[in-house]
Amino acid sequence: MLNNEYLKRVYAQVEERDGHESEFLQAVREVFESLEYVVPKHPEWEKAGLLERFVEPERVVEFRVPWTDDQGCVHVNRGYRVQFNSAIGPYKGGLRFHPSVNLSVVKFLGFEQVLKNSLTTLPMGGGKGGSDFDPKGKSDNEIMRFCQSFMTELYRHIGQFTDTPAGDIGVGAREVGYLFGQYKKIVDRFDGGVITGKGLSYGGSLARTQATGYGICYFASEVLRQQKNDSFEGKNVIVSGSGNVAQYAAQKCMQLGGKVIAMSDSKGYVYDPDGIDLDKLFEIKQVRRERISVYADEVQGAEYHEGCKDIWTVKCDIAMPCASQNEMDEAGAKALIANGAIAVFEGANMPLTPEAIAAVQAKGLLYSPGKASNAGGVATSGLEMSQNSLRMSWSFEEVDEKLHEIMKKIYTACYEASVECGKPGDLMLGANVAGFLKVADAMMAQGVV
Repeated sequence: MLNNEYLKRVYAQVEERDGHESEFLQAVREVFESLEYVVPKHPEWEKAGLLERFVEPERVVEFRVPWTDDQGCVHVNRGYRVQFNSAIGPYKGGLRFHPSVNLSVVKFLGFEQVLKNSLTTLPMGGGKGGSDFDPKGKSDNEIMRFCQSFMTELYRHIGQFTDTPAGDIGVGAREVGYLFGQYKKIVDRFDGGVITGKGLSYGGSLARTQATGYGICYFASEVLRQQKNDSFEGKNVIVSGSGNVAQYAAQKCMQLGGKVIAMSDSKGYVYDPDGIDLDKLFEIKQVRRERISVYADEVQGAEYHEGCKDIWTVKCDIAMPCASQNEMDEAGAKALIANGAIAVFEGANMPLTPEAIAAVQAKGLLYSPGKASNAGGVATSGLEMSQNSLRMSWSFEEVDEKLHEIMKKIYTACYEASVECGKPGDLMLGANVAGFLKVADAMMAQGVV
């Protein structure tokens, strides 16, 4: 519940304007509830209309994306780019290709990205984009044609000092390559820093592929060590999803001594009491691009269950939701609690519903919001931009070390902010406040723009 009159008034304005955008409203409300602890100390913000500007994107671009399939039929999808806030640097945030993409989803992701990028300590503003195009089941040529059409419009709105997209759900190395190739052809120059997640042969960074997943585990390790004097060692872990983030979160978790016993895709989940065979999973997902159910067909002792949300009924010590927004509801959270879980570390953006977060926090489980624990991906995108600007590349070990240090610093910033707000250990509160204060300071310094 919001109590501060300024926060209530601005949130009411957002509801009036964007009442149909449920994901965006959810993200704004979560942040505003945290800002109750700092807004009363800064009356100058209201006079400057800071919050009114903070919740309104600086620019929203929506466009059609026509493309032709292999049978010669023309299709038209919608493309989006929301450039939310550039107070601390150029807009930075991924592109998502998925049927669920709409303006509400892109705005919520862009809004979260502003705070996430602020937490990395790197000079990056927040933005997000994508399309309701579904790459599943499409040929390489169909995906290439779609990406080229998408970039033919997007190119005019991006640049290494303006807006630098990256990948997200449905946009991996293949899609980034097609997007960058079309951008380079149109502008007739090699602006390596205009998009991140590139292949190593044309300006990509080592460790970028692994960065989001590894970063979650680095952050989680810090939380476990600092708040519980504990670690991943000997823990049973659920990692929902089976895309890039989930794959490398599972890999690093196992390297740190944990055992990942369940993973999922949009149709269902697999349970392997012996621990997921990552070599097999990587082959199924990265090479064959097949459903996760195939894992249970080919690995003795593994079970496949329809219904991805039921994954939270599997008994575990640590849960890392790495699939998509609102994937864990109150029932899922209560199942985890009943089975004795000690922690939930978000890998996706806003994967827990507000009711799930309340349930987890009420029972004292360790909990981290995605804007903090999954910031490793965008942090390493920032490092890729740095390497492009320097015309050099760092080793995997150098990038990984920098990532590890950034995740430690994010934890420290979140924890210190939670202490200053009188709620030590509340990392959702700490992440929202720490991220916001840096952006607010920059916005105040730059005037009413």
